[in-house]
Amino acid sequence: MRGNNIPFARATAFHEMIPGHFLQFYMAARFRPYRRAFETPFWHEGDALWWEMLFWDKGFDRTPEERVGALVWRMHRSARIIFTMNFHLGRWTPQQCIQSLIDNVGFEPDNAAAEVRRSFDGSVGPLYQSAYLLGALQFRALHRELVDSRKMTDREFHDAILHENSMPVELLRADLEHLPVTRDYAASWKFYGDHPTHP
Repeated sequence: MRGNNIPFARATAFHEMIPGHFLQFYMAARFRPYRRAFETPFWHEGDALWWEMLFWDKGFDRTPEERVGALVWRMHRSARIIFTMNFHLGRWTPQQCIQSLIDNVGFEPDNAAAEVRRSFDGSVGPLYQSAYLLGALQFRALHRELVDSRKMTDREFHDAILHENSMPVELLRADLEHLPVTRDYAASWKFYGDHPTHP
């Protein structure tokens, strides 16, 4: 009960349903379904986590408990990058990954073990857990580029994401910004750090 209390589990509803994955799947079946070949967790998980960030920015988490719950999940997404990369680089054992979640995020031991088991059971690739936060940061930078600049409204921005369907976020940016994409296109977008679109 401590690991799955309501404030900690609250974001699961909109991450998994609307505006998260169920809405994504609904729209993906109707708009540009051929882009399934280009599916990436940086788009799917990144967009769902981006909504968690946007809800935070808009004051959706009202009580101290709700704010702590949201921040624990944000910390968890950062910790996922650290422990999965350390595991896949051969630096940490699964038990060290579990202990890191307990020590650094405050997870209960059973919740930490379940998270690590899920990460390494073979159902997802090595970068999958990193895709949540890195994808969300890309969407946040793109939102600042397009919405804060008033090139698009919030509604137009989020509709465009769903209507374009899953693809690498940098290519979505090129599409929405009408940037040229050539055969030898190489990724170069600086979506975080010393850059005008720093989140």
